[in-house]
Order: sequence, then C-alpha cells, then structure tokens
Amino acid sequence: MTPPVILGAGDGDALMPLHMRLSPCGTILHTGPTLAKLRKGSTLVGRKLFDVFRLRRPHLTGASPQLARLIRQRLQVQFREPPETSLNGLMVTDATGESLLVNFSFGTGLVDAIRDYDLHLPDFAATDPSIEMLYLIEANATVLDEWRRLNLRLQSAKMEAEKQAYTDTLTGLRNRRALDHVLGRLVDAGEPFGVIHLDLDFFKQVNDTLGHAAGDHVLQVAAKVMVQTTRAQDTLIRAGGDEFVILLPGTVDHGHLLRLAERLIERLEVPIPFGDDLCRISGSAGITVCHGGGKPADAVLQEADEALYASKARGRGCATMYRAVKGAKVAPFERKPAKGDDGPTTAASG
Repeated sequence: MTPPVILGAGDGDALMPLHMRLSPCGTILHTGPTLAKLRKGSTLVGRKLFDVFRLRRPHLTGASPQLARLIRQRLQVQFREPPETSLNGLMVTDATGESLLVNFSFGTGLVDAIRDYDLHLPDFAATDPSIEMLYLIEANATVLDEWRRLNLRLQSAKMEAEKQAYTDTLTGLRNRRALDHVLGRLVDAGEPFGVIHLDLDFFKQVNDTLGHAAGDHVLQVAAKVMVQTTRAQDTLIRAGGDEFVILLPGTVDHGHLLRLAERLIERLEVPIPFGDDLCRISGSAGITVCHGGGKPADAVLQEADEALYASKARGRGCATMYRAVKGAKVAPFERKPAKGDDGPTTAASG
C-alpha cells in the first residue's frame, strides 16, 4: 500500500493556492492564498462551506448537502456574495482522515476572474495549465497597451502634420490649402456663410521702402487684428501675399458683415511701429454671402473677388458687398477712402 503523503500548510499553499481544508462537519479550517484573495480580505476560516458557496453540481436534494456524498465527485460551486465567481473543484479526504481537502480551479471563468480579482502569475500554481493562458493574456495586454500608446503618438503626429500643412507659417493663420478645404466643406454641407476678401492697401510700398522684414511684421500685425476682431468659429486665411479671406459660418446678414469689414479696416489704418518708423496701410474688402446649396466654391470666391475689385476702384480703404442687379455690383456700405491714399507709407516716429 502506498504510504499517504503528508503536506505542511506551506507546501499545500504552494502546490494548491486555490485549496481549502474542511472539518468533517464542513467548517473551513484553512484556505490557500489565492482563494483567500478572492474574498478581498474577508476571512473564510471558521465559516461553513455552504454558507460561503452555493452548490451547483452535483444536484443533491436536501437543505444541507452531506459532505460524504461529495467526496471524489466533480464539483461546481459559486460564491454567494459578489463577485459570484464560479469554481470547479474536487473533494478528497486528507491523509490523516481527520479533515477534508477541496482543490478548486477557475475553468472557463479564468479570464473574468483575472479581471475581477487582479490576479497575476504568483497567484497560480506553477504547474497549473491555465498559467500558459495567463502568460498570453498578460502579453496581449502589454501589446495592446503599447499599441494604444503608439496609436496616440501617431494620431498626435498626424494632427500636427495636418495642422502644419494647413497653416501659414508667417502669420499662424490658415493657408490657401485650408481655404479650399474649409470652403468646400461649407458648400458641400449646404451651410449658410459669409465671405470677406481683404487686401492690404499700400503694402507694396512698405516692402519697397523698409524691406521684407517690415512687410512680414505688418502681415503679422494684420493677422492679429483679424483674430481679435472675429469669432473663434470663423476661419481666417492668408490666401497669399497681402490677401486674406475670412469665412464666417452662419453669418449672412449684409449689415453685420459690412460693419465687421469697417472695424477691420479702421484697425488696419492705425500706424504700425517698426523700429524707428511707422508703417501706414489700409484695407479694401469684398464681401459675399452663400445661403447654402447650389453655388460652387469657385463662384463664391469669384463674387468676393469682384466685390474687392469694386472697392479698389472706389479708391480703396472701403468695403463692397457683392449684389448682382442686372449684372451690376452695388455697394450699400458707403465709406470714404482712407486718408492719405496717395500719401507716404512711412513716417519717422517723433
């Protein structure tokens, strides 16, 4: 006869971290470390087996199943308290014959148990076949985490690249490529919007007199004026050189657009310091509106462009609203040309 194997408590815990020892009447005498962890600190020792677990298999009649009928049978139990994890088990009599030993496993509930109880490799016996699955789960989680981080970096890089592709580096406004994109989107969506095509008057004289550094400074100040005068939802575009386009979603009121253009022109006429000199510019504006649908993007820009030429023809320093009346463009906004249209663009400070 094979002699019985006697295990110390520490050996049993290492070999079977999900086991428990029971008295013959079903009182829990000892639990393995992982089984104790499943109850998150609440002790199981001293409680009755079927006060802790609900017996699901085998199906036995009677309010209190007899432990003797469960020895060497495949068991399935479920915690009565949440999380109501199910365990598979086998009960045997220990070598002393004075207690019962039940060893459990998670079975198909392994993945849920790992998530619910934050289990790791040390919580399983080294010979447990589920440990291989745990390796795969942890490796998969590591790969997914790294993939998410990489994806976030790629998304950030993509957003930054797109931002740079649509941004004018000198002024920080959107560029011509962004104009085509945003205008096309507004037209395709059938949204009403207004357009102000703004050109800086006397900008060439500033460049010719004081150089390109002064010209760049004037463009940056003009861009700042536009940002301060418009709304956050408006799109400000440097279309090229000293030409700017402002797209105003939801704004089609002629009076409002003309007043906005007037404020822009008035602020642009404030002399701009550059070193010991003052740069004097003004602005001419052409305005049109699109009430949504039926008008292609290039036609919208053509209308704003024609209105701008009308402002230039009237003496600059003014705004013209595009309105087709038998082929003619009329300007309901009567504003006198800016002072010094033919005057110098710079003056010595002091």
